[in-house]
Amino acid sequence: MAAADAYRGRVWYPYTQMLDLPQPPEIVRGRGVWLEARDGRRYLDAISSWWVTLHGHAEPRIAEAIARQASELEQVILSGFTHPLAEELAEKLAAITPGHMTRVFYSDDGSTAVEVALKMALQCRQQRGEPQRRRIVALEHAYHGDTLGAMSVSARSPFTVAFDDWLFPVERVPSDRLEPLAALLAERGSEVAAVIVEPLLQAAGGMVLQAEGFLAGVRRLCDQHGVLLIADEVLTGFGRVSDGGIDWRGAPLGYAERPAYAQPAGDPREPRPAGAWMFACGAAGVAPDILCLSKGLTAGFLPMAATLCTEAVYEAFLSSDRARTLFHGHSFTGNALGCAAALASLEVFATEPVRERIAAIAAHHARRLERLRTHPRVAAIRQAGTVAILEVAAETHGYLDAMGPRLRKFYMDRGVLLRPLGPVVYVLPPYCIRPSELDEVWDMIEQSLD
Repeated sequence: MAAADAYRGRVWYPYTQMLDLPQPPEIVRGRGVWLEARDGRRYLDAISSWWVTLHGHAEPRIAEAIARQASELEQVILSGFTHPLAEELAEKLAAITPGHMTRVFYSDDGSTAVEVALKMALQCRQQRGEPQRRRIVALEHAYHGDTLGAMSVSARSPFTVAFDDWLFPVERVPSDRLEPLAALLAERGSEVAAVIVEPLLQAAGGMVLQAEGFLAGVRRLCDQHGVLLIADEVLTGFGRVSDGGIDWRGAPLGYAERPAYAQPAGDPREPRPAGAWMFACGAAGVAPDILCLSKGLTAGFLPMAATLCTEAVYEAFLSSDRARTLFHGHSFTGNALGCAAALASLEVFATEPVRERIAAIAAHHARRLERLRTHPRVAAIRQAGTVAILEVAAETHGYLDAMGPRLRKFYMDRGVLLRPLGPVVYVLPPYCIRPSELDEVWDMIEQSLD
């Protein structure tokens, strides 16, 4: 690579080896699924810009809501003050999330939402008079973020290896069968504060689908042993793994290698809100004790997160002793502009045919995946609603496999933004994508295989 082609700016990019980094495209505009660079090139955003853009770039209703709010109130400290949008958003989130989520703690990103959840769970057990419950159980292939607590509950990987000496130990179990978790809780359940899961789909760990009925089984085991269940729906929330109502088990669209989720009878004490289909836990009929949201919360417009919990968790912090406070927060907690964006996104869900768009994407994915099932370069195909996953046959696996950068460059050179996890290619588009645009993505994937 010629020195003139190297990146000369001062920005240190995430998940990027900066040595000899080529000059990245400078994006100046986004519309729908398209990103436009300063040099005039366009890129079809097939991964929702790291899984955050729900309704498309520059969605006008959300942009207008932020602009209106900016002229009224952009930010106020949420310790000792409140504002109408923070209250309204909390009410709406509590109304649509699965189970009995009654309290909402705002933060800024998915990693922080997980940190808050872990602190809630551990401090809750201490303040309930259960000091022996100090252990966290997490899953193999897990990824929960890049802060120290979130890395601790994530699987050990190239993301965490430099910090292994500083991460707290956790108990780890597989996500393809329940027996190891059952055995662990039978032996040491009285020491466990919480089990944390990415429900149904484990994303950055390789886009791994959990075994059918696994999530419902985890809930049952947690109930049996008095353990809290934390659901990290940072990716899966807001319709990402929904099928829009299609019965995947009946495979009407030709693809059912494994259903995206099971449909257990559920627990009658946990009613499903009307919006529960938007969440992996709700779709599986499972009610967590603590729920982490971010990414799609503001439809990709602003960084914001929320950690929701049941009243039972919240009540463990109520005391005349100020030392029992949940000591967490940051300057922009409950930011008014973020709340405005989140409320506008929920309004799009309520007034536009988003569920039908989701169903159309899921159906389109199913048809295109089926075409590739027997391709000699395809090792496996999977699907969870609007997330389609294809593993390219490779000699090695994992995030650092050279196949990932080669595929990414192939796609970028042809105007499609895909960011494979090693040899795992996934398509996770904004909900506004047109059939012709989605075909463009899949045609490019087929070309990369051939």
